[in-house]
Amino acid sequence: MKLIYPAIFDKLEDREGYCVTFPDLPGCVTQGASLSEAIENAQDAASGWVLDELEDGNAAPKASDISSVKCKNGCFVNLIMLDMDSYAEKYGEKAVRKNCTIPAWLNTAAEKSNVNFSAVLQNALINELHLA
Repeated sequence: MKLIYPAIFDKLEDREGYCVTFPDLPGCVTQGASLSEAIENAQDAASGWVLDELEDGNAAPKASDISSVKCKNGCFVNLIMLDMDSYAEKYGEKAVRKNCTIPAWLNTAAEKSNVNFSAVLQNALINELHLA
């Protein structure tokens, strides 16, 4: 899913760079030391904001029309595109169902011991991938 939101870029007064806010994403604020860094950080911040909403079961907010977004003098509005599928694949916490096959005797023994199969698989994958 690709989403596009208007972002307000405000030149920082005390140093180089820009502060970026999103009228449609309350509390979503970031900055960058250059315009390119500010745009990159804006994509990341907005993607994280929207992903949190989606994982909480909410819909992504509707984007305002860029022509309706007002900003003070010295600021400008730019559209930021979010690739939510790519972002969720990399950073999402939503659980993904996986089916696996084990011998019946192992299943019986694990169930008798109240083994949490999901936890065991997660721990094994973390160890196998050296992520711990």
